[in-house]
Amino acid sequence: MVSKRQSPLSPQKKKSRPPPALGPEETSASAASEEILKVEQKYKKICQLFFQKGSELMAKIPNFGVTIFVNHPQVSTLLGEEDKETLHYLTRVEFHLYENDDPSSKSTEIKWKSGKDLMKYSSQTQNKASRKRQHEEPESFFTWFTDHSDAGADELDVIKDDIWPNPLQYYLVPHMDDEEGEGGDDDDDEEEEGLEDINEEGDEDESEEDEDDDEGEDGEEDEREDD
Repeated sequence: MVSKRQSPLSPQKKKSRPPPALGPEETSASAASEEILKVEQKYKKICQLFFQKGSELMAKIPNFGVTIFVNHPQVSTLLGEEDKETLHYLTRVEFHLYENDDPSSKSTEIKWKSGKDLMKYSSQTQNKASRKRQHEEPESFFTWFTDHSDAGADELDVIKDDIWPNPLQYYLVPHMDDEEGEGGDDDDDEEEEGLEDINEEGDEDESEEDEDDDEGEDGEEDEREDD
């Protein structure tokens, strides 16, 4: 048998190709994305201080939380009478967003006093009520924070994105109505003054006509005396 000679050269390994170099446009877009991310992170830190200060001020205003929820056109339709009464004790709402921009929800158990659990009452009501009544009566406001499904995500986004950044737009709604009411009263006063002026002018015209009639009668009497 003839032994096979081994080649003195070891088999060559294939060299892996380096990733293709980024073009000028891709490099520019990547750099811009990094800059945008830095600005967003800086903006979040500034906003966090702003929201913290605003939260401290809002906690000092009586019934601030319940007022903005009741005046909001979307949230108000989801509040029951028991929810409104309970929200009078609301003093602070907080949101914590992580660096990756994904909101994370962690349920905090509410320690209700005996006979005051609104979520339990809402569940019992829905089980006993007819379909029509169940459709008309919404679940408790507080179930949004314990339900891990996406059913209440829209409502929570409304609070996070619409109410929380600018709550004053909904807190000042009653005051705006009062101002409109005062303006309406002023318009009514002006209308009444205008009617009074018209009545006075009408009375003056009638007085002048009466004077003309009296002068005409005096002239007729003088003519009779001359005859």
